[in-house]
Amino acid sequence: MTALNVPREAATGLVHAFLPRKLPAGLEALQDLALDLRWTWSHASDRLWQAIDRPAWEITRNPWLILESVSGGRLEQLAQNEGFRAELQRLADERRAYLETPRWYGESFPDRPLRNVAYFSMEFGLGDALPLYAGGLGVLAGDFLKTASDLGIPLVGMGLLYQQGYFRQILDAQGRQSEAYPYNDPVSLPIFPVLGQEGSWASVNLELPGRTVLLRLWHAHVGRVSLYLLDSNDPLNSPADRGITSRLYDAQSDVRLLQEMVLGIAGWRACEALNLDIDICHLNEGHAAFVVLERARSFAKQSGLSFEEALCATRAGNIFTTHTPVAAGFDVFEPALMVRYFRDYAEQLEVSLDALLALGRSNPNDPDEPFNMAFLAGRGSIEINGVSELHGEVSRNLAQPLFPRWPAREVPVGYVTNGVHMPSWDSEWADDLWTRAAGKDRWLGTLEKLSEALGRVTDIDIWAMRARGREALVSYARERLERQLGQRGADPVLVEQASHVLDPNALTLGFARRFAAYKRPGLLLTDQARLERILRDPKHLVQLVVAGKAHPQDDEGKQLVREMTTFADKPEIRGRVVFLEDYDIALAQNLVQGVDVWINTPRRPWEACGTSGMKVLVNGGLNLSELDGWWAEAYQPEVGWALGDRREHNHDPAWDAYEAHQLYELLESQIIREFYDRDSAGLPRAWIARIRASMARLAPRFSSNRMLREYVVESYIPAAAALARRTADGARRATDLHASLVDTARKWSGVHFGDLRIEHGAGCDTFNVQVYLGELARESVAVELYADPTREHDGARIPMRHVGAVPAAINGHLFSATVAASRPAGHYTPRIIPHHPEAQIPLEDAHILWER
Repeated sequence: MTALNVPREAATGLVHAFLPRKLPAGLEALQDLALDLRWTWSHASDRLWQAIDRPAWEITRNPWLILESVSGGRLEQLAQNEGFRAELQRLADERRAYLETPRWYGESFPDRPLRNVAYFSMEFGLGDALPLYAGGLGVLAGDFLKTASDLGIPLVGMGLLYQQGYFRQILDAQGRQSEAYPYNDPVSLPIFPVLGQEGSWASVNLELPGRTVLLRLWHAHVGRVSLYLLDSNDPLNSPADRGITSRLYDAQSDVRLLQEMVLGIAGWRACEALNLDIDICHLNEGHAAFVVLERARSFAKQSGLSFEEALCATRAGNIFTTHTPVAAGFDVFEPALMVRYFRDYAEQLEVSLDALLALGRSNPNDPDEPFNMAFLAGRGSIEINGVSELHGEVSRNLAQPLFPRWPAREVPVGYVTNGVHMPSWDSEWADDLWTRAAGKDRWLGTLEKLSEALGRVTDIDIWAMRARGREALVSYARERLERQLGQRGADPVLVEQASHVLDPNALTLGFARRFAAYKRPGLLLTDQARLERILRDPKHLVQLVVAGKAHPQDDEGKQLVREMTTFADKPEIRGRVVFLEDYDIALAQNLVQGVDVWINTPRRPWEACGTSGMKVLVNGGLNLSELDGWWAEAYQPEVGWALGDRREHNHDPAWDAYEAHQLYELLESQIIREFYDRDSAGLPRAWIARIRASMARLAPRFSSNRMLREYVVESYIPAAAALARRTADGARRATDLHASLVDTARKWSGVHFGDLRIEHGAGCDTFNVQVYLGELARESVAVELYADPTREHDGARIPMRHVGAVPAAINGHLFSATVAASRPAGHYTPRIIPHHPEAQIPLEDAHILWER
């Protein structure tokens, strides 16, 4: 590992060695503006980059590329332009104020209980100038970093620099999808190398069978936050190893495993080499799970503990967020592959290979079971969360194999519902409306007053904002469709017609998703004749803008794309429906700013969260969605429309047909009528009231501001405190906890129940039960009275008190609890579970014994 000495606050100075040219005097601040990805959400500098090179800005939206490619003569011209220099100075001052002004975290926690949070993610979607994302997971990660910057949270991102990002979609004249993988030239990306102490390019090592891979470090500024990227494309590596970071989500299992080793193992080594002092490792999906092993290995080496003791200590600082709604979505690796790459690493951990592989199996004793990254992440973390309330419930069922005999409702998986970074997704007209209502800094602190502020906005202002956003979307869709058809070599007549599609005053529906069977994009086309009638109504104009990619190996998804494009190409509706190819962040931003209704039709409960619909909220768009993911929490009749009945129907074609009918009915009988129900001033008052309710109630609630503040208060700070306790005094508490867990596992088989007696009194029932603990100390267990929830009663978990020893018994004890007789005594069952003041039960010890 190359020694590094790169304080975060000093890292900007490293860029000077990598500038392609010396900037003219007076323009030096351009480099800092160009390399701060804050321009992906703060658009104050857009006009500055337009002034330098408008064509390049319109095509790339990449200030760093513009700064590299613009001619020296043009820069000299600008250096002589007083107006340009004044605007540059204003933006530089504004950026400095943003970076230096205390934010929510510093104001709320002046004692700074967190040193640093390391956010590990396989993908980051910050903008199309840094294409390191595939979809919602990456966009969520990008929003996470942006929000941490806005709130002043001490957080860094850790990811991979891919030579090729996710594929670009190309459609032919028949709607058949093919894929292109453009090369990510690091020189043109808004990133720069991290330097070591002596000026060399900083790197960390990853030992693999027969060789050591060198991983270079890159750095990206995201406002106040740093994003570090690991890159295997070094000439000192073998050609195969240079390809480890070649492509996001490589289809080959061995390459995918190596990518996840780089992210987790080398990622933690990078954190240490950068002297980041990490309290919390936040694992965004199971891809990063190997970090729990490397963090424990490093701590064991530093402290002299065993690996198991070190894992017990460092687990307290790891938090795992799962986004997967089905077991098939977890990354798993075959035992032979794991043996090949982890035999030597197990020796570094000083554990047996079987013990290491057991951490990723539901049955630790089954040598044929594949290694599950989500299981490793769960076993190595102090907290597991889903990404919506419903997904938390789904995830508890998925994690049930790790907690046998525990009720599903007590499986230790919570949830923090995702949110989106509203400043990244609002239109300039929505931004202006929110600014006038709630101030420029509305998303930089707590959000309690935002709902009230929307009440002061007039109906006409809301409707004007919606009209401008819709008009901008229509203009963007026309330009993109023209370019799309032209590149395809379409008939010039069709290309010319593209400049006239859609109507800026028509009700605009949006549907943009990954085209996969569970997303049910074909639901819209169930009755094409009926949909055509809706779209061809000359009095109530309705139009549909569609986008979405299918995975390169998903033939069914590709067929769904083709069916949608074939429908959009019908001559009779060609001007009312457009399919825009190559769905990316730029297209998503324009869509969510302009659509009136966002349609989402997943098969419940397969939509873990579904943040796309959240992005329309800030712009006054409304949602028509399945009651799945976030919409199952958000839906109220006043803010949008819902499909489904809050139950699961699997792959029932009859139910799909019913929901398609429900979709058409909502459009015909409610949505279209309400949109076109205008008063004498031409305003749809009921529609505007619905927009106001949606913006006021939902935009603050489903912003990433709320999400990240929730993580800080309820997850990060408590976990950091637990980590501090466990690692203090030579990790005394951790070693004590580990010894207790080992002792419990060794002696649990000797625990059993004796007699249970129930005494029925006046309005109460008393349970007395004998417990025999074998060789376990009484303080090592807790005895509880448990009852499942029913329709009439809540679930119950009542501690039973120790009332004495069983006479003449060896380690026999009597426990008692009294409950109200308002529910049958037969509902209750005594149980025994492990107890330790430092342990999270059952996350760290899943033993349990039921009386019956």
